[in-house]
Amino acid sequence: MPHFRRLLLFTAFLCASCASKPKMWHYQYEKGRTAILVNGQAVPPAGLPKKVMQAVSAGNRIAGLPYKFGGGHRSFEDNGYDCSGAVSYVLHAAGALKSPGTSESLRSFGKKGEGKHITLYTKPGHHCFLVVAGARFDTGYNGQRKGPEWSTKSRPVKGYTARHPPGL
Repeated sequence: MPHFRRLLLFTAFLCASCASKPKMWHYQYEKGRTAILVNGQAVPPAGLPKKVMQAVSAGNRIAGLPYKFGGGHRSFEDNGYDCSGAVSYVLHAAGALKSPGTSESLRSFGKKGEGKHITLYTKPGHHCFLVVAGARFDTGYNGQRKGPEWSTKSRPVKGYTARHPPGL
């Protein structure tokens, strides 16, 4: 009987942990909280916290630049960015990151879970991207190596960890 209880508890734990992690990220517009995209630029609603507006502005500055492996790692300023370089640039502009990180080092960034305005999704050693004011800032996935860009297209997040800057 004690073995059955342990097995039952273990099974319940596994089911709960699987059910709590989403497999896809989806854009969902919420008036007054979510950015819209206009000609590749994110346009946030008025009234968001200053740090969120700074993050959106930073993403807009580098959106459309080419993908560059290692781009944004020596310095935040570069002529092209990879995924973690682009994420680092945006987080730095929001005052949330002091030096550029990698998808591996960013796994311990900030606090666990999704943020109210900014969420970092990281899969150490593979890829990372941001959701800022509800819009995805990414360099692609499934082997795509596009430069940083805003998107409202859904994307898989299975295997990713969600983190966020404190208070955001």
